[in-house]
Amino acid sequence: MSKRTAKAPEPRAPEPQAPAPEPAGPRTALTLSRRRLLGTVGAAGAAGLVVGGAGGALGTAAAHEEGPAAALSSLGSTEVPFRDDRAKQQAGITTPLQASGHLVAFDLAPGSDRKAAAALLRRWSRTAEELMAGRTPDADTGVALDAGPSSLTVTFGLGHSFFDRTGLTKHRPDQLDPLPDFSADALDPERSNGDLWIQIGADDALVAFHALRALQKDAAGTARLRWQMNGFNRTPGATAHPMTARNLMGQVDGTNNPKPTDADFDRRIFVGRDAEQEWMRGGSYAVVRRIRMLLDDWEKRSRHEQERVIGRRKDNGAPLTGGSETTPMKLDATGADGLPVIPANAHARVAAPESNQGAAMLRRPFSYHDGFREDGAPDAGLLFVCWQADPLRAFTQIQRKLDRGDALSPFLRHEASGLYAVPPAAVPGGYVGQPLLEG
Repeated sequence: MSKRTAKAPEPRAPEPQAPAPEPAGPRTALTLSRRRLLGTVGAAGAAGLVVGGAGGALGTAAAHEEGPAAALSSLGSTEVPFRDDRAKQQAGITTPLQASGHLVAFDLAPGSDRKAAAALLRRWSRTAEELMAGRTPDADTGVALDAGPSSLTVTFGLGHSFFDRTGLTKHRPDQLDPLPDFSADALDPERSNGDLWIQIGADDALVAFHALRALQKDAAGTARLRWQMNGFNRTPGATAHPMTARNLMGQVDGTNNPKPTDADFDRRIFVGRDAEQEWMRGGSYAVVRRIRMLLDDWEKRSRHEQERVIGRRKDNGAPLTGGSETTPMKLDATGADGLPVIPANAHARVAAPESNQGAAMLRRPFSYHDGFREDGAPDAGLLFVCWQADPLRAFTQIQRKLDRGDALSPFLRHEASGLYAVPPAAVPGGYVGQPLLEG
């Protein structure tokens, strides 16, 4: 979590699972490590269901082609390219979810100007490329010397205040205007926003920490830590067969996330070629929310009550109108009493694209557990990260609808928030954000 809280628990070791085809996706480019060519790639699939107006995506189980032994041995050898000719976006957006992650924000130090920011992003890009390839940068701590890249991704974003501090205010996109206030917000400003933001994900907790430490050291003298949060997801291979995971409320969570194969995926998630700010074309906007779940209150509710709050069955994630997890909800279905089978304020109904003029966002969060509060309640929930081409037309539109009447909201507390412009991937020999800083 933040710099004043304990780190998240380390993911459990994966269990063997049956062979299954690797999830397809035009933007998920995975290759074997140059260090360890150990067989097929295993990766958790990215998926997510909106949770508390922000949403929670937990990964589906790993898919492997060579059986359990290959699945276990190849977990560390999976490499995600820092830049990919087929996908101009940064890694960590459509990349399958990893088991361990860190979110961290920095503020530029006094006296750090546009030139200093450019030098920092150049260092960060170089370090990220080395680490994601399974190589060791200079002056390394040695934490991950014996590990492969383990699906490591590092993603960089720029906050609203970055543009004022670097004299680039006129190049700040309108999409970075501050998010509106919502009635469920109880935001801590010390754990929100920031000039620079980094998302780190890996299938090994030591590899993820290693990247965090290396990037923090690179920032010395130029940027200071503002806040840092630790998260986790299900480890690839932890289930007997591929399946959608559950969130900390025990709900199947990850059914209706947009898919890269959808015809309108790019339009919804990535900035178009006609964007006013040319340097953001092909990039995306990330909304980050720390959402604490009131698990003690939730767990006192019966299974029937929980299902009506969500609008889906707890055992298999199917809508209350019947079918399987992937069966479309019948929002107009009524029961013998004449009332909607899926209650009017059920979370799945209120958050559905059909209820929000088609608005959708790619949810890719981590769960977190930062110990226990003074009253003994778990300080646990969701480190929500969502991606969209325009936050006003996606996150803000959906959150406003949820704010007006979502049955799940009483069990959630939104405690931190951030909005970041995430530029496209660096060109060969360049660094993330170079067109903005040198244009």
